[in-house]
Amino acid sequence: MQTIDNFDFKNKKVFVRVDFNVPLDENFNITDDTRIRAALPTLKKILKDGGSPIIGSHLGRPKGATDKYSLKHILPRVSELLGVEVEFANDCVGEDATAKAAALQPGQVLLLENLRFYAEEEGKPRGLAEDATEEEVAKAKKAVKESQKEFTKKLASYADTYVNDAFGTAHRAHASTALIADYFGADAKSFGYLMQNEINAVEKVLSDTQRPFTAIMGGSKVSSKIDIIKNLLDKVDNLILAGGMTYTFAKAYGGKIGNSIVENDKLALAQEIVNAAKEKGVNLVLATDAKIADSFSNDAKTGYAPVNNIADGWEGLDVGPDSEKAFAEVIKNSKTILWNGPVGVFEFQNFEHGTRVVADAIVEATKKGAFSLIGGGDSVAAINKFGLADEVSYVSTGGGALLEFIEGKVLPGIKAIRGY
Repeated sequence: MQTIDNFDFKNKKVFVRVDFNVPLDENFNITDDTRIRAALPTLKKILKDGGSPIIGSHLGRPKGATDKYSLKHILPRVSELLGVEVEFANDCVGEDATAKAAALQPGQVLLLENLRFYAEEEGKPRGLAEDATEEEVAKAKKAVKESQKEFTKKLASYADTYVNDAFGTAHRAHASTALIADYFGADAKSFGYLMQNEINAVEKVLSDTQRPFTAIMGGSKVSSKIDIIKNLLDKVDNLILAGGMTYTFAKAYGGKIGNSIVENDKLALAQEIVNAAKEKGVNLVLATDAKIADSFSNDAKTGYAPVNNIADGWEGLDVGPDSEKAFAEVIKNSKTILWNGPVGVFEFQNFEHGTRVVADAIVEATKKGAFSLIGGGDSVAAINKFGLADEVSYVSTGGGALLEFIEGKVLPGIKAIRGY
């Protein structure tokens, strides 16, 4: 397998799959260009070599071509950051794209229109009636899969080489993230810098683990994290479970949780996790107290209570001081740290303190030599909100891809390049 560092892109046209799925305001201004900046090292390496990047990306979840999700809105910013006037193709597989790709000269850059304007990118049929029969559904799926082959082949025809730098979509077996790689030999495809860095960071946490290894899992639901929790129980020394899932655990053992968020159908599962941690010798750390509120609002009346004794009409929106102290002590004594999910409703200033304490503890541990990996949209948003992204080891751009990778799943976008 080629690596981007030992590849010479001189006079090569390179199809580069990036993740430019950036947030836009109502006037189509980019509100956070982090994902564009993340791809710059790869694009600049190709340009420095004398190659021609043909950039493919998605934006949003369109159900067809629509101005709202057009990549033309981000074109000026991409040009500005690259320092090159980037050309734009008003389609990704139409005549305009074909002609502009063919005419591309070394040092020039082409941005294709949103790949997801075509159902073939994701390989899923669109526009099916809600009452469609099984036969109609099967027929539609077969049709889009057949046309997906031509779509993928067309994209591949533009370039001599393929580079995947979109870790955020690596868990999807889409045309441009996985299937296209089959049209390039082993010596003509590679990961970009961002993709390789993401892989290295996760594999360092999971395979080159310095102990104690602590994972902090936040979020509202046990059900959304169950696979990763089970996988981590075989790897970690300490597992901190916090956020909204706290109250499912509290109720599972007979606690009163007031109006706190809870998954009543996952109470037995919560007990299973506690028992599994004991069997495997994992130090499971759960919140013992909470900062409570009389409504889901930053301006709500607040107080503190044990997580298993919250009065009716009140709900837990952050961890309390005892939990903060317990979490921080475990984190500060760790050598490997994985953080996915805030421990409270950090979007509200009055309920961000617990998440800030966790972030500060991770920074302190990192300064003492720990390797810290932050991943998942809300954790990344929190670390950025607190201005601490540069003080941890690695901040992942992947949400679902990161979780599935940690769960031990084979990601199609990775397998397509290195074969496993």
